[in-house]
Amino acid sequence: MSKKLTISSIKKSKGLKPLVMITAYDALFARLVSESADMILVGDSLNMSFAGKSDTISATLDQMIYHTNAVCMGAQNSFVVCDMPFGTYIDKETALQNAIKIFQQTQADCVKIEGGVEKAEVIQHLSDNGIAVCGHIGLLPQSVRSEGGYKVKGKTSEEKISIIEDAKAVERAGAFCMVIEGTKADVAKEVAQAVSIPVIGIGAGADVDGQVLVFSDMLGLFEEFTPKFVKKYLDGATLVKDALADYADEVVNKKFPTEEHTY
Repeated sequence: MSKKLTISSIKKSKGLKPLVMITAYDALFARLVSESADMILVGDSLNMSFAGKSDTISATLDQMIYHTNAVCMGAQNSFVVCDMPFGTYIDKETALQNAIKIFQQTQADCVKIEGGVEKAEVIQHLSDNGIAVCGHIGLLPQSVRSEGGYKVKGKTSEEKISIIEDAKAVERAGAFCMVIEGTKADVAKEVAQAVSIPVIGIGAGADVDGQVLVFSDMLGLFEEFTPKFVKKYLDGATLVKDALADYADEVVNKKFPTEEHTY
């Protein structure tokens, strides 16, 4: 992006231009992503993409700070969102202490917190103390164990009402935008219409204010499984494997290095 977005410009984008958010976890991919993304999310999904874990829950604050620093170095003109990992915002004082650590030790522009009505007090406390917050409602990956798996939200009228109330609570608490994940498209549309801040979807249909995807999913680098909501824009794993196989073949057969690659 030629000009870094601000909190104000992100809020003003609602109804004008869909926001593009993509994850990144290191300087290399952050630099590549920054040319297309309005916002870069350093998601705790790195626990799965980078660490090979089955969920995001064991990601630590130190891990998030390390990867956020790397992303900020690689994309110094990008708006960077840092996920607060599981257990770091169990109450408002704990959340503030950990969010301050993120802000002091990285150049992150905001933190992201999962939860709606039940986390409104935490979001309000951070906002009141100079910490910009991106909310996260709908399917909450950090709650996957307590819920017994990844379950699409908004299938009942009760769930719809609850999600809309979550969105309103997050907005009232001071969040400047929010992610809605794994939610029926018609419900996500109503959520976006119910609040005045941008609602960025992932597995939540097209009638919201932007989209976010994990880069390793959209580039076809993560092979274990592909969620229904992911579109693969590149067969990355095959391309990388083919390149590595070519390299190995040339090494074994003494075709590399040639004079061109020799001092």
